[in-house]
Amino acid sequence: MKNDNASPPARRGFLKAAAASGVGVAVLARPNVSRAQTVTMRFQSTWPQRDIFHEFAGDFVKRVNDMGGGRIRLELLAAGAVVGAFQLLDAVSSGTLDGGHGVPAYWFGKNKAFSLFGTSPPWFGDANQLLGWYHYGGGEALYTELLNDIVKVNAVSFMTGPMPTQPLGWFKQPIERVEQIRGLKYRTVGLAADLMTEMGAAVVSLPGGEIVPALERGVIDGAEFNNPSSDRVLGFPDVAKTYMIQSFHQRTESFEVLFNKPKYEALPAELKAVIKYASESSSADMSWKLQDRYSKDLLEMAQRQGVTVRQTPRVILDAQLQAWDRVTARLEADNSSPANGPFFKKVCDSQREWCRRVTSFFLRYEASSVVSFNHFFARQN
Repeated sequence: MKNDNASPPARRGFLKAAAASGVGVAVLARPNVSRAQTVTMRFQSTWPQRDIFHEFAGDFVKRVNDMGGGRIRLELLAAGAVVGAFQLLDAVSSGTLDGGHGVPAYWFGKNKAFSLFGTSPPWFGDANQLLGWYHYGGGEALYTELLNDIVKVNAVSFMTGPMPTQPLGWFKQPIERVEQIRGLKYRTVGLAADLMTEMGAAVVSLPGGEIVPALERGVIDGAEFNNPSSDRVLGFPDVAKTYMIQSFHQRTESFEVLFNKPKYEALPAELKAVIKYASESSSADMSWKLQDRYSKDLLEMAQRQGVTVRQTPRVILDAQLQAWDRVTARLEADNSSPANGPFFKKVCDSQREWCRRVTSFFLRYEASSVVSFNHFFARQN
């Protein structure tokens, strides 16, 4: 049998001779190179291949693969490659998938508190403050409690990627009065479904790739997805021309990266660190990239695709806030089980405590960007 550690005869002779003559010999140690096999993981997003959200998932995957030094490799799959978008959490928990990229609001059917970590009531100033609460205000411990103790899924989560305020959505005609929402067949997800139902809409929850076909066939009358880049590539401007921006139905939202808990915990500490810091760095990069892409795509739709961009009227925004009061009060008072109202209220209380302090700080501390923008640019328009 071949022994790779045995010295060739000539080298043994040289070493013996050198030792006999008293000559000092510097022994060169072999490099301490890890021979561990590459850990390969199947990682599916909840987004269509062409959506910028799938690109954001790919940005995370690339960071993990680049920083992993060949020891870990995530294989990125698009929504539907293994399971549908809304089935991702179950697939990761069972080990059918090793990981995935989605949003907590997609698991809303398991427990409504999931949406508080994604599409929360609009008491946060923006989604970066939502992530601040998650990482430094107790949100992470609450989400771990929801995953492990209440819903009991075998998954670990990393919140990442703060999103701007989402538009009210796409319609054949402008939405100018609260009365127009009553009876409207409307697509949204998470707590926004409860909100729009409270306002009288007939809500349908669909994954991203199914929305435009439903709007085109008249299955729904209006829909929101998320942002100008996603909306444009998914084909919304081909089936509707009124784009209503600004809304309180999904004021703040973030993505999450999921991994199967046993598989994640089996990783060495350095690879766990790679995943953690890849989620944080891709979160920052996403917030920079979307500034470029979203603004360009909104202009493209308005200037070249015949889309009329309208601000949601104040009367509708006020009605949304009043509806939020009723929705949160009802869900906090649901005492059907400790996993419902009591936990929901515990999360809401934690968020409100954070927002009273943090949002107040920024509102008082930051000079108005409206004032400076109008000074430098409004006269040029």
